[in-house]
Amino acid sequence: MKLGVAITWHAHPWEDLLALVRRAEELGYAAAFVDGDISQLDSKSGRDVLDGWTVTTALLAQTQRIQIGSIRLVHQWNAARLAQAVATQERIHPGRLRFVIGVGDRPHDERFGFPKLSRGERVQWLDETLTALGRLWRGETVTLAGRWVQLDGARVRPVPERGIAIAIAAGGPRMLELVATHADVWEVNLPPVASRVQAAAATLARACEARHRDPAEIRRSLWIFTRLTTDRAAALREYRSRNPWFDALPDAEIAGALVAGEAPHGRLRLAELAEELALDLPVVDLSGLSAKPARSVLEALAP
Repeated sequence: MKLGVAITWHAHPWEDLLALVRRAEELGYAAAFVDGDISQLDSKSGRDVLDGWTVTTALLAQTQRIQIGSIRLVHQWNAARLAQAVATQERIHPGRLRFVIGVGDRPHDERFGFPKLSRGERVQWLDETLTALGRLWRGETVTLAGRWVQLDGARVRPVPERGIAIAIAAGGPRMLELVATHADVWEVNLPPVASRVQAAAATLARACEARHRDPAEIRRSLWIFTRLTTDRAAALREYRSRNPWFDALPDAEIAGALVAGEAPHGRLRLAELAEELALDLPVVDLSGLSAKPARSVLEALAP
């Protein structure tokens, strides 16, 4: 079974983050996900807050095989600039960047000069951006006059020879329509609760059918909160603190979605969830875990 690992929430200085990702690569993990664009940060923390794109670039340069991903938030990028940056990364490190994009839901945007937009406006912006990205990565010269994306004869070079796999973080119906339209990978923005993932998958299938697309061709990746502890109540509390966007879900439902226990149980449960939810890449979510216990989990669950 392929596994990814998520090492996020600005829990590590650069040196520790690099060591963890290198160790993940040694242990056979397929991908490592790190923090994304700036509005993901917790401004109350005194820790270093490393820019996601810069860290992604640096990690690709200092590893050999492992894929690196961090989420891009659509309202923080010019579409042509993003297309050029990703195409350049693909030229330097072919096949190793996991391009993940979404609309974001953090409340800190205005602190950094980004516009205050409704979720619907961000979804529309993302749709326009993905249309532009797809055309630019196919080598087209692109002119668009959208509400959010305006291009006049834009193009990028080099053209990615193998294309760029687009992963969209989505859970709700409107975002799932964008997955059906644009994505190669559905980054399942839900906890690993079978009833919720299956309901979203059914919505995605209907959206694919309307576009004459086979939903089976869209790969799935999902982060699974994982801790090597038998104290499930503590794991649940920590999950709640790291995932406030799922506050509406009852404890009984969330508790069943956590992987908490000794290593053999963890390996078995990850495999069960991967099969049950049809995941191509289950991601061991170590968000917020300090370096030493994160390394222990990496080694205990190594693929």
